[in-house]
Amino acid sequence: MTRAISLQDVSKTYPRGPRVVDRLTLDITPGEFLVLLGPSGCGKSTVLRMIAGLEEIDEGRLLLDGQYANDLPPSGRDMAMVFQNFALYPNMTTRDNIGFPLRIGSPGVDHRPRVDATARMLGIEDLLDRLPGQLSGGERQRVAMGRAISRHPSAFLMDEPLSNLDAKLRTHLRAEISRLTQELGVTTIYVTHDQAEAMSLGDRVAVLRGGVLQQVDSPRVVYALPSNVFVAAFIGTPRINLLRGLVRAPLDGAMTISLGKQFLRLPEPLSLDHQLLRVQQGREVIVGLRSEAVRIAHHSAARPGEVPITGLVEHVEFQGHEILVHFDTGSSPAVVPELEAPRPRPGRPARRRRDGSVLTRLRERSGAVPAGRAGPVLTLDHPEDPQGAATADARLPGDLIVRTTPDLALRHGMQVPLLVDLAHLFVFDRHGDRICPHPARQPDLGE
Repeated sequence: MTRAISLQDVSKTYPRGPRVVDRLTLDITPGEFLVLLGPSGCGKSTVLRMIAGLEEIDEGRLLLDGQYANDLPPSGRDMAMVFQNFALYPNMTTRDNIGFPLRIGSPGVDHRPRVDATARMLGIEDLLDRLPGQLSGGERQRVAMGRAISRHPSAFLMDEPLSNLDAKLRTHLRAEISRLTQELGVTTIYVTHDQAEAMSLGDRVAVLRGGVLQQVDSPRVVYALPSNVFVAAFIGTPRINLLRGLVRAPLDGAMTISLGKQFLRLPEPLSLDHQLLRVQQGREVIVGLRSEAVRIAHHSAARPGEVPITGLVEHVEFQGHEILVHFDTGSSPAVVPELEAPRPRPGRPARRRRDGSVLTRLRERSGAVPAGRAGPVLTLDHPEDPQGAATADARLPGDLIVRTTPDLALRHGMQVPLLVDLAHLFVFDRHGDRICPHPARQPDLGE
């Protein structure tokens, strides 16, 4: 038996602390594998513990198979939890650890057949008589998973179960977890801050920041159509290139997005997405380009939808199967304060302005959030301390990272022609919300 789980406007606030989870609404269908993804401290584990009954829900409702479950004790929820630190009993053998919840639930019954079947499923039959201290990290995590599986629960709750393991073992166990959950068909909620785990495991990915749900969708859609700049930057390796841009839409000329010393000329006739950018005339925006959206090629080789720019090679990272080239294009990286922080810092009071309507100034003064936004993301702003900003941006050379094949011979200082594929161009407003592609557009996964 598997289970439907529904969170409706759920909130959690600790005494004398911030609101950890803020009006979270999320529906998990029976048998679904949902990943809660976000930086450490964003509220992922708190959500998991509220579902398990280990934390009280301050506001909102938890429904299990459509039934109100806020006050249901953990023992009555029929869920199994796998922890980050394994949580094995050190004085019990593998067999006893796996069979412990069975003995508690049904004392006096012979549970050896179920324990043996679980061990075979996980490939740890030869470890049944060993103590946890005699096992490696990967073996202990298999035992912890076996203890959860042996109960035949209606839902698995996994709280970063692979974060303490080395990279090779994490990759191997990811595949095992995916196989096991598909075979068992049990509803699974998996918490992680590792985007590689989220993208490879989840049927859907729910991205959290500051306890606020930013986006929930399939891994491919979250990558292809991030709802805001935080999601775009958090998912993808290397991180998406974020550049400060200025939209220029003259009535008698081509529309362009200025990137400082260079510009992107939007081809005519304008696509629907690019037509909608006209309302951003004269406004600063954040331009997002993933590393695969730009290729190294002569400008004469441009395909339909590609526009030329040039870049100066600043650094080359050899990755074996590919290289990552850092270019200086004369663009200004977008300053997005605390983009990778688990929760946004409370906004500063808006500066008084003489321009704009009375209504606009009142909205700025009140700090009103536009309707339909998932929550605070960021505000594009000029750094108050240019020297500090320069230091922060000096982590990586250049302003544009491009992924390419390792057969290209590139060296520092080379001037290289680049082609930007506008079909993969992201444009975000100064608050970080995506405005291009249009929010209503469905992704073409064949692009």
